[in-house]
Amino acid sequence: MGILSADMKRVVRQQRLGFVATVCPDGTPNLSPKGTAAVWDDNHLVFADLASPVTMANLRSNPALEVNIVDVFSRKGYRFKGTARIIEQEQESGLFEEIMDAFESGSRGVHQVRLPARAYVLVKVDRALPLVSPGYVPGKTERETREEWARHWELVQQDCLELLDSESHS
Repeated sequence: MGILSADMKRVVRQQRLGFVATVCPDGTPNLSPKGTAAVWDDNHLVFADLASPVTMANLRSNPALEVNIVDVFSRKGYRFKGTARIIEQEQESGLFEEIMDAFESGSRGVHQVRLPARAYVLVKVDRALPLVSPGYVPGKTERETREEWARHWELVQQDCLELLDSESHS
């Protein structure tokens, strides 16, 4: 049995956006969004290196990382602690091609995306822990939380579209 539960896989597959924390050489944290976060198998996540020079440099010197993926509507998600393995075409062409094909075809449950990845990062998940917003403490239900945040993001989207419309008319 793997570390990743069915619910963990669901959240990763639905959200796709994860925040990856790495350790800089001076010991400070680096946090970087990854819109290609995906489940690889029962024990691994994967994401593409599209334009992440600091993340990749940090992982080369220290492969420890944490990936946080949260459903913005339910305000629940998971933190995945583990070890990164950088997959580059020059060193591991077979696995590189397999991961690239999964992203391009949408196979293995990976969301379909065709972007020029320089490398992929295969994350061996050692620990997976739930993340739950403190907003649940006052007794709010998940349905109430989802409805509240759905309204919030609907208003954000409306504001952004209005701003874009006003800029296009300037």
